[in-house]
Amino acid sequence: MNRLLKPIIIAVAVVYFLADAIFATIAHPLARWLGDARVLARLRGWIRSLRPYPSLALFVVPLVILEPVKPVAAYLAATGQVRMGLMVLIVGEILKLVLVERLFTINREKLLSIPAFAWGYGKYRLAKDWLESTEAWQIVRRWSAIARISFRSYVAELKASFRLPMTR
Repeated sequence: MNRLLKPIIIAVAVVYFLADAIFATIAHPLARWLGDARVLARLRGWIRSLRPYPSLALFVVPLVILEPVKPVAAYLAATGQVRMGLMVLIVGEILKLVLVERLFTINREKLLSIPAFAWGYGKYRLAKDWLESTEAWQIVRRWSAIARISFRSYVAELKASFRLPMTR
């Protein structure tokens, strides 16, 4: 039974980490922007004032609330509501990653001072490092960079074509 379940569990884990990694490309810049927002300075101060275990409880809230987004999105897609499922998945995942990223950044030392959290984070980093070291991941990263450069070039050309020629 263990030999039968192990490949399935590994496949599910790879898909899970891959989805998070894809959404992280959007979430990280958004989280940095949110971190620089002056409006949220008092909230950041309150979060920083928390002790380790209340920080952990606050960190877990977006995970508990937003992690079920993936199965809900899959259900919506399976019942023929593909667009709605995709929207739920995108918004929920980006929101979850932004909140988790910010909370982790603010309270990193406190969270890592909790032995069980530090152990789980270490395992997460190992899995993420392994995924990022695979040849498939490197190919996707190259394609992503090429697509990003092509898009920026296209936007620059589009802007240039709308500029009026200067007359003297």
